[in-house]
Formats: sequence, structure tokens, C-alpha cells
Amino acid sequence: MSEDRPGNGHQKTWLGKLAQAFSDEPKTREDLLADLKDATDENILDQEAFSIIEGAMQVADRQVRDVMIPRSQMVVVEADQTPKEFLPIIISSAHSRFPVIGENPDDILGVLLAKDLLPLILDDNNLENFDISQHVRKATFIPESKRLNVLLKEFRATRNHMAIVVDEYAGVSGVITIEDVLEQIVGEIEDEHDADDDDGNIKPFDDNGYIVKALTSIEDFNEFFDIGMPDDEFDTIGGLVTQKFGHLPNKDETVEIDDFTFKILSADNRRIRLLQVIRSA
Repeated sequence: MSEDRPGNGHQKTWLGKLAQAFSDEPKTREDLLADLKDATDENILDQEAFSIIEGAMQVADRQVRDVMIPRSQMVVVEADQTPKEFLPIIISSAHSRFPVIGENPDDILGVLLAKDLLPLILDDNNLENFDISQHVRKATFIPESKRLNVLLKEFRATRNHMAIVVDEYAGVSGVITIEDVLEQIVGEIEDEHDADDDDGNIKPFDDNGYIVKALTSIEDFNEFFDIGMPDDEFDTIGGLVTQKFGHLPNKDETVEIDDFTFKILSADNRRIRLLQVIRSA
């Protein structure tokens, strides 16, 4: 007798097919992934689901040092900075949490949340009386060797979203967020700032001109300001500014090029990251 009558189970659910795929009882994780890959090839499991399962399984093998944001790329706030000095960095980076450092870069005083700065926008008096120590939250420190699956469990238990990564000598080696861990499972997570990144290299800021990412191309800079700075030697505005200084500038150094004053807002020992640009009247 035919078993093809509608509703009699001939058309198996994906769960039934998946169970059949595992009928040989995989002995190792590699066997399990191979079975899942076969199920994906047979359209029993879709590719996105397979990628998530694979990512979740691989998280247990990876350590914090594998995915952390290295120290050289950390966006930080200095404890002695005024709001007018650090707000351009916060606005440009579009991050939500910022390590706060003391005089020594390894001296992490805590974490500053961007949402805690909203009162500054509503009342100018808050800018003058701002005391960063009243807004800094306790930082979490973890070793480079911590497994990502363990860290994710800790993030969920403590509701923390950021941890400072330290090396074996207790020096700061980087920072990691819950988003960094989740991206190992579900892939890159883009938000509205990521999507508009190419269009957000030059942003107006208050009455002090513009905040400009150093990697902004000279062509885009020229188009934005309707000028004609030369781009035959350098591709980016950061390269042009560095050449004008004649050395790798430090934070707060300024230089004038044509009708523009460039102030270094953020830089490390290798390159400029962020500039404040004021155009003379």
C-alpha cells in the first residue's frame, strides 16, 4: 500500500530528518559537525542555523586573547579630561562604554557609560561641575587566557557588557565586550553606526568645528569642504596632517594647513586616529 497519502508522515519534518541524520550516533564533535554539514547540504538544516551551531561549539575552544580589542585600538577617556575634551571622542566612536584611565595607562579607574552623560547635554552647569569619579562604574578584569564560553556565562550572570583584559604581569592588554563574544557565534553584528560608517567620517561638533576620522580620504575631505587639498602624496587626511607635523603627533598638538586648524584628539604610538578640525572664517 502506498504511503504517500497527505498527512501520513511521508513528508518528514526537518526535526525528523535531522534525527535520521544522527542515527549513526557521532562519537566526536568533528563527527557531529560533519553530520550537521551533511544535513545542511541536504537542505534539512539551513546554512545560517549551521553557522550558529558551529560558532557556539567553537566558542569553547577560543580564548579572550583571540578576539579582544587590543590596547592600541581601545577608545578610552582620561580621568583628567573635561567633558569638552572627551565628548568629541565619545560621539565619534559611537560606543556605549569607555574605560577610564589615570596618569598610567595601566591604571584603569573604571568604566564610563555614555548614557550617564546625557544630563550634561540638558544643563550647561553640569559641564562646569562635572566630576568623572561620580560617574565611573566598577571595571571587571579578566585574564587573556579565559575561555569565551566561560566569559559569556559570567557576562550573563553579572549583567556586565565589558571587561578589561590583563596580561600575566597585570598590564592592560585590551578590552572585550559581550558583543565581541556573541559575534563569534552569530557573525558580525552591525548597527546603524556601522552601516553609516563611510558617511560618518566627518561630523559637526558644537561650535568647535568638526570631528574627523584620520582615515578619511583627502578626496572625501575636499568634497565635504569644497576645497582642493593635494592628494598626490597621501590618501588620507591623517597622512597629510602627520606629514605637516614632521613627526607622529601626540594628543592635543595642533597644526594649521591652509584655512584649517587640526587638533589631535586621539593617537597612539603608530598613527593618528581622530582629529578636531576648525575652519577659519
